Amino acid sequence: MKIIWVCFLLCCAENIAAQTPLQQKQDALPFYPSVENPAAKGDWLLGNTHATTQIYKSANGKDLIISNGLISRQFRMQPYMACFGFSNLVTGKEMLRAIEPEAVITINNKSYRVGGAQGQFERGYVQYDWLDRFTTDDQAFQLVDFSIRDIQSRFPWKPVRWSTQKSWPPKGKEIDFTFRMPGNELQGVTAEVCYEMYDNIPLLSKWLIVHNRSHEAIRIDGFESEKLAMVEESSGVNSDGYFPAPHICIESDYAFGGGTAADANHTTFWLPDTSYTSQVNYTLQSRCLLESKPPVGPDALVSSGEDFESFHTYELMYDGYDRERCGLAERKMYRQIAPWVTENPIFLHLTTTDPEKVKSAIDQCADVGFEMLILSFGSGLNMEDTSVANIEKFKRLADYAHSKGIEIGGYSLFSSRSIDPADDVINPKTGKPGGAIFGDAACLGSRWGLAYLQKLKTFIGKTGFNVLENDGPYPGDLCASTTHPGHAGVDDSQWKQWWLEASFYRWLRERNIYLNAPDWYFLNGSSKTGIGYREDNWSLPRERQIILGRQNIYDGTWDKTPSMGWTFVPLTQYHGGGSAATIEPLHEHLDAYEAHLAQNFGSGVQACYRGPRLFDTPATEALVKREVAWYKKYRHIMNADMIHIRRPDGRDYDAVMHVDPRGKEKGLVMIYNPLDISISRRIVLPLYYTGLTTVARIREKENALKSYPLNRDYSVAFDVKIAAHDYTWLVIE
Repeated sequence: MKIIWVCFLLCCAENIAAQTPLQQKQDALPFYPSVENPAAKGDWLLGNTHATTQIYKSANGKDLIISNGLISRQFRMQPYMACFGFSNLVTGKEMLRAIEPEAVITINNKSYRVGGAQGQFERGYVQYDWLDRFTTDDQAFQLVDFSIRDIQSRFPWKPVRWSTQKSWPPKGKEIDFTFRMPGNELQGVTAEVCYEMYDNIPLLSKWLIVHNRSHEAIRIDGFESEKLAMVEESSGVNSDGYFPAPHICIESDYAFGGGTAADANHTTFWLPDTSYTSQVNYTLQSRCLLESKPPVGPDALVSSGEDFESFHTYELMYDGYDRERCGLAERKMYRQIAPWVTENPIFLHLTTTDPEKVKSAIDQCADVGFEMLILSFGSGLNMEDTSVANIEKFKRLADYAHSKGIEIGGYSLFSSRSIDPADDVINPKTGKPGGAIFGDAACLGSRWGLAYLQKLKTFIGKTGFNVLENDGPYPGDLCASTTHPGHAGVDDSQWKQWWLEASFYRWLRERNIYLNAPDWYFLNGSSKTGIGYREDNWSLPRERQIILGRQNIYDGTWDKTPSMGWTFVPLTQYHGGGSAATIEPLHEHLDAYEAHLAQNFGSGVQACYRGPRLFDTPATEALVKREVAWYKKYRHIMNADMIHIRRPDGRDYDAVMHVDPRGKEKGLVMIYNPLDISISRRIVLPLYYTGLTTVARIREKENALKSYPLNRDYSVAFDVKIAAHDYTWLVIE
């Protein structure tokens, strides 16, 4: 018996010794649970799940699975490495119908696949036992290793001002797969495919790193850092039909040139898959092949010993088609992966830099409870002037503001102006300046552009400014110049300029500088962009601005949290409109001033209150103080998720509701009456996202709470009466 036992141990030792380090790592992983993870039960949008990310091996030892109980990604590990499953565990839907390589990289004008499999005979679906029939792609980079760690910070951030999110980096796991080319090709070059999966949200991210440890430089001409053959969203037969993309949110941090995620998305390509010959569409035009890649370039030269890192692609699974629920998912994604967007200071846009007037405005901010002062466009601020006299002037003002507990900063314009032919963007079509996205624009990679970034860093660092409003951040212009020091030519101009801008914003974030930018740089450090409005509308008569402003807020908060957008209030004239469009003199238009304050604070959306002061009389001061105090009393719920109840149309009431299932106030409803008459309405309140299930206690304004049983659809009917051109609010506990 003792001899048999010794032989058994020797056999086990030989088997372990025969395993590769890769197999040993995989074998050390826990088994994927055979039953559904009970910790993921509940609704992740209500915050009642405990869906933590783990990395497992399959029961047969052939596969590796990343899962948080809400989604999972499955990989066959031997003899080839390929992703064969991307599953929505909430709905049970499998998103993949075929296997694609993990990435595609063009190096020195030659395209290389990373991972993947050969021998697929059907691209409409994959059965599990077919995986054993597929073979290694011998012409592709092959898996040699993987490593696992907790998610790391992309760049530093510490919460220093009021925000609803304090945690950074997000919780979850990162797994990095390392690949090398077989044979002698590209010796010393490795491709690293990296995944992050986040806890308590059906979200992962993916990116690519190329390490050059060869003896020569290589050029990354292009790449596809994600490529997925997804299940098509429709089954149109005709060639001229409508082909919607699969129902999943795909974004990246290579985002610019837009105030919405959709406008700024330049990396998500939904393409036909002509190798999918069994699809319903006769001309094989269904948009069901995802490629995440830059539209141009990057044409990046990677010297020996250097690395190249791609942008990060974010993949968020929807679990339904309801617009509100999809929007809630997107908003939670940004709160989790870019928590600085939940900072939401109250600020004045001051139209002067006269020191005494600035100090007076600082005093007013401190008196009424505003928290930030931004020296506006047209104020006379020039942060490109780094002379001793200019820096000393604004350092004294910054020191005074800080002594009063007020953050201070200013506005700077980058785009929409011509510098000179040597520094402007060169149009690739004409070979001359002009024709950029905003007409005339400097190239950020020109000598002027590089100096511009350095001047702003110098000015901010020496004055102690806490805020930058950067108008016209890099919007995506291609530049055909071959003399600009920041890029080599047109093919690398977009990538290099984006990285200059993103690096600058990360520099600001590391120093806790609050950043407004009319663009979608949230994933690289910006906190706020425009809510979405036509600037000329602030020159319309006051009464029209009010309803249009609420429409902007209602429409602009489907894909943005309240704190991610700013609106506008023209205390003084903006573009035009004269006295009919402005609030000044403030004490003569208290009704309009109150309406703006109430609907902006009531939505949690801060405004650029642009003018020389916040109040002009004791009555005006009392109004602003009262509205600010009311907002701060309910600040947490005002910055929580927004539910859209009825869009402003000027014909009847309009309403929005904030919800927070984990807060003291579970909900707060704002209801507005735009009509010339008093109204009485029974309003159905959809309370599912408050987290309440049986009874809601509701009060109007500061009145007593009353209990209301919830209907089976989690709704409550509530009766309100609102005077003409007035509003009310309901608090739900």
